[in-house]
Amino acid sequence: MTDIQDRKRRAGGRAGNKARAGSAVIDQMPWRIPVNPDRPTEPLDAEGVQRIHRGAMSILSDIGIEFLNPEAVEILRRAGCRVNGTNVRMDESFVMEMLGHAPDSFSITPRNPARKVVMGGQHMLFGNVSSPPNAWDLERGKRSGDMATFREFTKLTQYFNCIHLNGGYPVEPVDVHAGVRHLDCLYEQLTLTDKVVHAYSLGAERVEDVMEMVRIAAGLTPSEFDASPRMFTNINSVSPLKHDYPMLDGAMRMARRGQPVIVTPFTLAGAMAPVTMAGAVALSLAEALAAIALLQYINPGCPVAIGTFTSNVDMKSGAPAFGTPEYMRATQMTGQLVRFYGLPLRSSGVCAANVPDGQSMWETSNSLWAAVQSRTNLVYHAAGWLEGGLIASPEKFVMDCEVLQMIQRYFEEATFATSADDIALDAIREVGAGGHYFGCQHTQDRYQTAFYAPFASDWRNYEAWAADGAHWTPERAHRIYKQILAEFEPPEMADTAREELGRFVARRKQEGGAPTDF
Repeated sequence: MTDIQDRKRRAGGRAGNKARAGSAVIDQMPWRIPVNPDRPTEPLDAEGVQRIHRGAMSILSDIGIEFLNPEAVEILRRAGCRVNGTNVRMDESFVMEMLGHAPDSFSITPRNPARKVVMGGQHMLFGNVSSPPNAWDLERGKRSGDMATFREFTKLTQYFNCIHLNGGYPVEPVDVHAGVRHLDCLYEQLTLTDKVVHAYSLGAERVEDVMEMVRIAAGLTPSEFDASPRMFTNINSVSPLKHDYPMLDGAMRMARRGQPVIVTPFTLAGAMAPVTMAGAVALSLAEALAAIALLQYINPGCPVAIGTFTSNVDMKSGAPAFGTPEYMRATQMTGQLVRFYGLPLRSSGVCAANVPDGQSMWETSNSLWAAVQSRTNLVYHAAGWLEGGLIASPEKFVMDCEVLQMIQRYFEEATFATSADDIALDAIREVGAGGHYFGCQHTQDRYQTAFYAPFASDWRNYEAWAADGAHWTPERAHRIYKQILAEFEPPEMADTAREELGRFVARRKQEGGAPTDF
C-alpha cells in the first residue's frame, strides 16, 4: 500500500467519503466505533464511592421516589416495594438484585448492519444535538425549528462519520403538528440516514409507531425486531424525586421488547438538586436506579444505561450552566458510580453559549473531555448544541465534529506507541545536533499520516489568513455545512421498505397519529 493509499484509508479519502456519505466536501476520518484506551479519572476514593452509594440507597429506601404511573406503581408493589400512593420505597437488596440482571454492554443494529454500534465497556459513541426548539445560523439568525431545518441537520448527522447515531430530533420542526410530528421525523431519519434512531417516550402511540417504523425500514419480522436491540429511547426523571407517566410508559414498552432505555435525571445543583455536587450525584443516581430496577423487574436482562446530566446553575440568575468545573467533576463521579453498578454511561456535549463563539467551544470541550475522563459510552448532544439546549446550530455542529475527530485521533495507538520505530533512535542519530527532521527518511515515510489533519481549523499565519479573506471559524464552518448540503446524497434503501414505510406513515396520519389536546 502506498503512502497516499494509506492516507486515504485512514483519513477517509474523498472517494471513501462519497461512498459513505454522498459527499466529498471534507477529507474526514472513516466510520469507526472509538475505543477509549485511557484509565478513567476517579476523584473519589473507595470510601467516597461507598458514601455516595449509601446516600443513593438511603434516598430510595427512606425517602422514596414518586412514580406518577399507576401501572409502574402496581408492578413495584408486586415486586415487594413499599408503596404509599405514588411514593415507592425500595430496599438496597432489591435494587442490587435488579442491577445484577442488567448487561454491562450491548449493541444496537440499525437498518444498515454496517452502522451497528456498541454501548458499554471502553466504547465511546457520539450523537447529534437533540430536541432544541430553535435553530441559529449565520445567514438566518435565531428562528423556530421547522422541517426544512430538521432535514438539514439530519443530513449533517448522516454525513459526519464521527456521529454514530440519531440521538433525537436535531431540532423540533414546530411547523408539523405534534400529533403526527414523530411520523414525519422518523420517516426522514430512516430514509436520510442509515444510522441508529431514537424514540421519544411521550405517549404510547409515539413509541409503538417508531418501533414499527424501525422494523419496517430494516425489513424485519416482529420476532426479529424483538430478538436484539434496533433502536433506543432516553427518559428523564422530573427532578427532584419523580418519574412521570409518559416517560415510564414508553420505557416499559421498550423494555418489554428488549429495546434499550437510557435513564437520565436532569439534576441542576442549586435548583433541582442539592448545591453540593456529591448530593446532586447521589440524588441523580437514586432517580436513575429506581427506574432501572423497575425495567429489570419487568424484563430481566433488558439493555439499560444511566445518563448523567448533573450540572449547576448561575446562582445570580438561576440559569443553567454547562461545561463548568462542577459539571466535569459530577460527570467523573457519576462515571465511578456507574462502573460500580456495572452499567453503561451516557453524558453530554453541552454549553450555555448563545452563538458558536469561544465560550461555546471551551464549555463544550470541557463537557466532551469530561466524557472522555469518565469513560462515557454515549455522548448526547455531541455536535450542534447552543443556549443550554434551546438552539441547534449547523456551524456549531461542524465545529464540534472537528473536536470529536480530534478525540478519536487522541485515542489512536499511534499517538502513544513506543516501538523502536516510534522511539526513532536511527532518525535521532541521522539528524544529530542542530539539524532538522523535515528531510530525514523517518519523516518522509510518515509525514502524511503522522498528525491529525483538520478540516475546519486554519493553521496558516495571520498574513496568509488575512490575505485569503480573514474568515473566522464560524464562517468557515458555515461554508462547509453549505457544501455538505449541496452535495448530499441519501444512503441506499430498498424500494420495498421505503414504500411500506410510506404507507404506514400515511395510514397512521389518517388515523390521527398521537392524540393531543390541540
